[in-house]
Amino acid sequence: MMENLAQKQTNTGKKPMTNKRAIHIDMTPMVDLGFLLITFFMLATHFSKPNVMDLGLPAKSPAPTNTVIDFRNQITFLIGKDNRIFYYQAESKDLNRNILKETTFEGNRIPKIISMAHKTAPNPEIFTVIIKPADESNYKNFVDMLDNLAITKNERYGISDLKPIEKDIYMAAITP
Repeated sequence: MMENLAQKQTNTGKKPMTNKRAIHIDMTPMVDLGFLLITFFMLATHFSKPNVMDLGLPAKSPAPTNTVIDFRNQITFLIGKDNRIFYYQAESKDLNRNILKETTFEGNRIPKIISMAHKTAPNPEIFTVIIKPADESNYKNFVDMLDNLAITKNERYGISDLKPIEKDIYMAAITP
């Protein structure tokens, strides 16, 4: 019986049917459908807007002003490596390792420091926060510092490079 089945499945000497046509599929409607779907999803999707922070740069004055701000009307923050941040409120000539204080970005420590310095300033209208990122600092800490300024609603701030004396004291502070 098994032999009978095997014989039936094999060719019995007849020629196979070669009268088959080649199949041709028209893809034009599929391409049209693809473009319609792409167009639909592009029009129905909301694109995300980039998050930007307004720096509020002052208008350019016609003549440069050489106004020197009293050190009691300003506070300087040095942004360092490894999420470290230092601050001081003194003149550059009096700056030493004991005046430089360290804080963190945790909680609302920086806004409290800025608010206390602002309250004790002799002329609060011109109170200025100076931000000085070190070469080793990262961009995230700089943005965090700008966010803390936005929390305190302090609109007067400056961004500057470290002076050589500040860099020396900063390097002494981060070196164990």
